[in-house]
Amino acid sequence: MKINLGSGIPRVINNLLIVVIAAVLTACGSDSGDSDKQGYIKFFNASKNAPAIHLTVDEDLDTSEDDDLELTFGAVEFGQALNRNTLSTDHYFYELAWQDGDSSERSELALIYQGELTIEQDTIHFIVLNEDVNTPNVQVYDIELIDDSDDDLYERFNLRLLNLHSPEMTTDVYISKSDQTFSEAVLVGSYGYQQLSENQKFDQGSYVFYLTEAGSDEVMFQSKTIDYFYASQYLMVIRENTGAGASPFILDKLSSASQTTYIDFNAEAQFNVYNAIAEHELLPEYSGSISMNFTALEQSLTIENLAYGQLSDWSRVNNGDYSVDVTSNEQEISLLHNHLLTLPENTNKTVIFYTDVKNVDDDDDGDVDEDGDGIVDQQEVIVHSLVLDNSTSESIYNHKINMVNLVDSEDFTLVNVYFIRADETIATALYQRSLGFTSDDTITLNNNTYQVYVTAKDNSSNIVLTSFALTLDESSRDQFMVIENDPYSVSGYKASLFDQLIE
Repeated sequence: MKINLGSGIPRVINNLLIVVIAAVLTACGSDSGDSDKQGYIKFFNASKNAPAIHLTVDEDLDTSEDDDLELTFGAVEFGQALNRNTLSTDHYFYELAWQDGDSSERSELALIYQGELTIEQDTIHFIVLNEDVNTPNVQVYDIELIDDSDDDLYERFNLRLLNLHSPEMTTDVYISKSDQTFSEAVLVGSYGYQQLSENQKFDQGSYVFYLTEAGSDEVMFQSKTIDYFYASQYLMVIRENTGAGASPFILDKLSSASQTTYIDFNAEAQFNVYNAIAEHELLPEYSGSISMNFTALEQSLTIENLAYGQLSDWSRVNNGDYSVDVTSNEQEISLLHNHLLTLPENTNKTVIFYTDVKNVDDDDDGDVDEDGDGIVDQQEVIVHSLVLDNSTSESIYNHKINMVNLVDSEDFTLVNVYFIRADETIATALYQRSLGFTSDDTITLNNNTYQVYVTAKDNSSNIVLTSFALTLDESSRDQFMVIENDPYSVSGYKASLFDQLIE
């Protein structure tokens, strides 16, 4: 029985299918295994430079057509876990691989690791991919499934911790009730790298976790309130923070079919700014450069002299809500006033300022041609902002391109972006997206050289707005592509590319 749950299936449906199929597989069992006895398998991708990883479980690598069980799960992104799945007790091979081509069939995947495991009754086999994907560190943790009937009666829950953070640091884990502070917290344990704790039982309720270096009372991580209201079995995974905050830790709460990620309660945020405000005759006070002031209750920041088409340096600030004022450098005329920018903890964002030309309807009657001459009576240019999340992925095999369309045209409503490989044309290109004005979309591309075409349809004619070559390799980063007007280009349009860098 061969089954492939490809990445094209929506995630919710995918997860439901996995549960149903796992039950079917358990029922049919294998000749050598005991179909009445069941164990479990779960996978976690903790390799920060890995692409999305497929897990395959197979009874026999030497045969394929007649296998009773050959199961490939949907791809798991970095920092994510596969739901727990049921298998009959038996000996299996397993593979970790990624999709380096157009197909997610197992035979088409690029293998990075192969191993063996024996599914034991009432045991969760937790497979973890860690460290550099080129030299993967794969560990399998056997976790006993706990009968929670007594825990339900006495309102307790089960907790284990797994430290995947760093071989350089042993970590102390403290826990307190949600209405207490670190002073009242109790030490759960001290854990070295890749160490899995023994199970501990706690009363159901709401808790806060604190992480310190072993032997220190300096809190390096404090979670928000985490609820444990069921007699369930939880695994808390400590791993490296790849976000903007200064805390080195992230904490994942895993159960059989859910995952919640917690970041440091006090984590900073980080952002940069892209100036997409082109000069316009309706903005005579603006000649291509802006200054911005970001003000919060306890902090303010000014970015000066950011030219059109330029990206600012990164700014790290306290998390929270900021009031934004944008002025023209030349005459210090306000272009945008008291605009809200929200920067949650640990986030990394890019703020794009751009313009939109609007027809003026002073009397709000819906008529912008009051004199009936076929020409709009009056227009105005309005400055807006678009806030985008920066990717924290460091995948070396593929990269995300987040495309943003800032072209507002009376001639067309959509722009089309094609990423064309050597054996393709626009008509046959597999990787393509269509974007309306101010919309954005993301596409993931494997390392390759692409000819990029940005086109639009004007009446019955297809027109090329811009084109360029894009080469992605292991040193590339995830990128933004901003499609905008350009009065200095032959076509009148351009596409600007810049990295989604994380400091």
